[in-house]
Amino acid sequence: MSGVTGDNPYRSSGVIAAAAGGGGVSWQAIETGSTMTAEAGNGYWIDTTSNACTITLPSSASDGDQIIFADYDRTWGTYGIELDSNGLNYQGEDDTFTVEYGTDGQVVHIVYSGATNGWIPTLDKTVAYVPSKVPENDEGIFGFGGGLTGVTNLISNVGVVSTDVAAVGTARQSLAACEYGGDKGIFGYGNTGSKTAMTNLVSNVGVVAADVTGVGTARLDLGSCSYGLDKGIFGYGESAAGAVAMTNLISNVGVAALDVTGVGTARTLIVATEYGGDKGIFAYGAWPVMTTNNLVSNVGVVATDTTGAGTARAYLAACAYGGDKGILGFGNIGGVQNMSNLISNVGVISADVAGVGTARNSLGATQYGSDKGIFGYGTTGPMSSLTNLVSNAGVVATDVAGVGTARNYVAACSFA
Repeated sequence: MSGVTGDNPYRSSGVIAAAAGGGGVSWQAIETGSTMTAEAGNGYWIDTTSNACTITLPSSASDGDQIIFADYDRTWGTYGIELDSNGLNYQGEDDTFTVEYGTDGQVVHIVYSGATNGWIPTLDKTVAYVPSKVPENDEGIFGFGGGLTGVTNLISNVGVVSTDVAAVGTARQSLAACEYGGDKGIFGYGNTGSKTAMTNLVSNVGVVAADVTGVGTARLDLGSCSYGLDKGIFGYGESAAGAVAMTNLISNVGVAALDVTGVGTARTLIVATEYGGDKGIFAYGAWPVMTTNNLVSNVGVVATDTTGAGTARAYLAACAYGGDKGILGFGNIGGVQNMSNLISNVGVISADVAGVGTARNSLGATQYGSDKGIFGYGTTGPMSSLTNLVSNAGVVATDVAGVGTARNYVAACSFA
């Protein structure tokens, strides 16, 4: 720890130095119960995510004894803490008085001053929440696709799709793509004529790099999304052995990891998107078609199956919108569809929203403009290059005339 520390009670060891006459503070395990008994000399993280907590103070104390209570998960504004002074005074009042603290992010440091005034707070402070989310990527890219092509089309920060950019890397289809590193993207896996695990990085100005040798099981028709603000995950799909549930994490420098054992129902023709700012969701798929979904934590852990709402289908696409929500759209179930399903900021999929635009399947989707989305390309019968913009409130717009090579089985992601 650098700098002057003489007036700073917080030492580099993380232990808060003693007040004059008192001993040091020993931090205890996180407390989640509705009641607890505190001891002098300890610091307590109080997690009130699910319930308030009544804390009984020691029945006897010596001058200089100290205790610290801290809001572990910034939830005291919903469920606060109450201190029972247990026969001793608190700020000069006896224990018939109620002592409550109920502000998110609060820290309370109390010191015993003697019988007259008893416990006195020397610190009663709300700690600011300072982490800030990495800004959402502003532009996007559609790439690869049906007929085994490698062309790409950039998407501006107002949702305008550009003409074809010449192919870089091996032409393929039925692949996936996601963001990584906060401002870059990656295309991965798919079908080159045979299943592959190769990847292609996308720079923060939308330039696609040459092939990177594949890592993990070669497969197609998988899903991919970002998580944890700067990393990504590819998952599920069809390998040589059939439908799988395995995943492969992407580091914040775009390196694909080895297979992680699958969680949930193995399936193919699945989609994935971000939600909640730093988490992800794999959803729907086949065969048979299903609404099963699996949440991805902000450290890349895939959860067990959850049954979603809406019409089960495959060959659809998904992207984020609104900064912390997602949308699934289009697809195929007994024919091409144009319905959509919104995903809340806690990963709950809604019932069907009536379709807008031309029904199609095997399309791609990504976010753009920080908080909006776009569906594009796919099969309406013939292959298409139509797009449909998604507002920052999750409303799908009517068709925009296609730009670039009409194709299906494309992938899409955003970049800065």
